[in-house]
Amino acid sequence: MAALGWLTPRRRSATARSVLAGEAAAEAARKSSLQLEQEREESTTAEPEAAEPEFPVVGDVRAAAFFDLDNTVMQGAAIFHFGRGLYKRKFFQRRELARFAWAQVWFRLAGVEDPAHMQEARDSALSIVKGHRVSELMSIGEEIYDEYMADRIWPGTRGLAQAHLDAGQKVWLVTAAPVETATIIARRLGLTGALGTVAESVDGVYTGRLVGELLHGPAKAEAVRALAAAEGLDLNRCAAYSDSHNDIPMLSLVGHPYAINPDTKLRKHAKDRDWRLRDYRTGRKAAKVGIPAAAGLGALAGGTAAAVALHRRRH
Repeated sequence: MAALGWLTPRRRSATARSVLAGEAAAEAARKSSLQLEQEREESTTAEPEAAEPEFPVVGDVRAAAFFDLDNTVMQGAAIFHFGRGLYKRKFFQRRELARFAWAQVWFRLAGVEDPAHMQEARDSALSIVKGHRVSELMSIGEEIYDEYMADRIWPGTRGLAQAHLDAGQKVWLVTAAPVETATIIARRLGLTGALGTVAESVDGVYTGRLVGELLHGPAKAEAVRALAAAEGLDLNRCAAYSDSHNDIPMLSLVGHPYAINPDTKLRKHAKDRDWRLRDYRTGRKAAKVGIPAAAGLGALAGGTAAAVALHRRRH
């Protein structure tokens, strides 16, 4: 735990509560029928391995699961996909789209969340929605989910969330994306709800300002802690899932932390602490930098070229 000296005493205490979690129950189903048959033919004299504890524990209502959204549950950044949908509906011009494009290209190439890029994307989003009604954006958000997000959900992560739901536990998204967008995604996936960045509105109309700050990094951990207290949860029995080292405070808060499609820093941190890892990306390059499977590489190349062209035009 010496490596965690940068944390406050309270957060070091939260990290100390992190414990080794069991393998996801569905992991064995990934083996091919041939592998299973080979295992059946192995010597019956071998010592059987001890079974891992059941996880998630069925009926444990004081446990819940918290999932980061971008690149954990869904490929890419939700705010970018939302921006694409608004652009299609002529909410803003090509110049503003470049800002969304650059944030997404950086996110995909680097495989990590960059606070400066995130801030720029969200500042742009706030300026775009200013003066629009919340109900209008919610209605459009439903359409945008079907157009740009539904086919970008990681099936593996979705399966992990479903395992918690099947065990009778609540499952929450925890994201820096707007809470309205996060709520739509949570509802479409059959999850309990979402914690997200709250944009200020007066009489149902967006003002272009945030309530507090972006729900990012340590703010996510504070949100999870507050929700756990309100829901009567035991954080040591809860699970959290993320791809980003920025979410180490949230992951350290629970007893069952999982690194999903982890960036380099989170992968190292997770291995040092024997946290569970899952990587649903395919291909060596994808595993390294967080680019989606081969089917998405053509779109990435086109998006990168467009972003470069727009950037040069601006400068």
